[in-house]
Amino acid sequence: MTVRITAYVRPHKLEEVKTAVSNLGISGLTVTDVRGCGSSPERASSFAGQEILIALPVRSKLETVVPEELQEQVIEAIVRSARTGEAGDGKIFVEPIEDALRIRTGERGPDAV
Repeated sequence: MTVRITAYVRPHKLEEVKTAVSNLGISGLTVTDVRGCGSSPERASSFAGQEILIALPVRSKLETVVPEELQEQVIEAIVRSARTGEAGDGKIFVEPIEDALRIRTGERGPDAV
């Protein structure tokens, strides 16, 4: 079985995370710049007598699909390279992938990954 690992990390940690994942031999990686909040929602702040909403923080979203036996190694590499120890370090989600298809060759399943 294969799994999709999605990680949300601080943008300044992106290169370190990419290197850590690459060092495991993982070459397939999608990176997207995103905005959002987890357990620390947006909050209003007062500025010059007006209430303003603090913008959603920018994060980097990384996605990779790997064999299940590499799942823990990839998670550990992401945590080790992304952690600062402060709130907002990010989150990692793992989902099973039921099937995959390589469009160019028609390969299916693990061979397509």
